[in-house]
Amino acid sequence: MNRQMRILVVEDEEAIRTGLIDVLVFHGYEVDSAAAGPEGLEKALTGTFDLILLDIMLPGMDGYEICDRIRAIDRNQPIIMLTAKTSDDEIIHGLKLGADDYVPKPFSVQQLVLRIEAVLRRSQVGKEQARTLHIGDIEIDTENLSGMNGTNEIAFTRREIDVLSYLAQNTDRPVSREELLSKVWGYARGLDIETRTVDIHIAKLRRKIETDPKEPSMLITVRGAGYRLVMEN
Repeated sequence: MNRQMRILVVEDEEAIRTGLIDVLVFHGYEVDSAAAGPEGLEKALTGTFDLILLDIMLPGMDGYEICDRIRAIDRNQPIIMLTAKTSDDEIIHGLKLGADDYVPKPFSVQQLVLRIEAVLRRSQVGKEQARTLHIGDIEIDTENLSGMNGTNEIAFTRREIDVLSYLAQNTDRPVSREELLSKVWGYARGLDIETRTVDIHIAKLRRKIETDPKEPSMLITVRGAGYRLVMEN
């Protein structure tokens, strides 16, 4: 018998929290919840969850700090941030801290469920990844989510490793944003989703692997086609 997927909902607005719990239970998930930041962090760190839905504006501790503290301990934990904040800086900040994706409020329940399913699907799929990636002078251990550039250690999230691994499997061509959303995030092709998740993850990776992120030589943009990974300098 398959184990029931567990989701933690950290949301202070009671009507939204209750609605999310009802929807997720209806779709077959086991759900726990928290209404404040400290309670949410404690549950996230002491429980076992397949996914955390994390609001940003919370009493006691905001979602940014919770995400950062989860990532300091577990870089594999799938996290989707729920935010009424839709400015680029705020969204980028959440993704920089290691969230897998974000969903702006107000959101369509159907869209949210599709995105939850996509993140869970990717987290359960056995990755066809090489154990070690060599990108320029950087050696990356894909299992331990870490890399070495000389004597400098680089920490990656699971999603960043998935992006690099997929691009490494397709170095002969540019890979589009839509393909990355499909193959790495698990979204169905043609699904009408407005998200800058791919672009922000690419920017994060450039800061980690490029000598000059503003003039990338390894993780390059192919105008009108997507991104391509150059494995050797």
